[in-house]
Amino acid sequence: MGRTIYFDQQAVEAFWAAWQEDVGTAQLGSGRRPGDGQGTRGGGPGREQRERAVTVALDALRRTGGHRRGLAAELAREHGGVDRSWQRAVNEARVVYGREQSAEPGTSP
Repeated sequence: MGRTIYFDQQAVEAFWAAWQEDVGTAQLGSGRRPGDGQGTRGGGPGREQRERAVTVALDALRRTGGHRRGLAAELAREHGGVDRSWQRAVNEARVVYGREQSAEPGTSP
């Protein structure tokens, strides 16, 4: 703490010029999409889509009696989208499914 870091101004300006050339912008952040950086936690259409995917995954878990390997890839093929997004939806659905199973007497999660 309390340290001052000095940079060579010419080196910084050279870096900034090269970066602008590579990225193609003179404004920092102008290439980014708007958002709060919180993914779909903020709600909106992304969250609605995720909730629908979780519902589909939860239905699949209930139908098959639990998780099985390859479920996310199967859902991606069946409903469209990428495997990773379906994996996130399956993970959320597994948490809900686990709660449901532990809430029912005489069943195991």
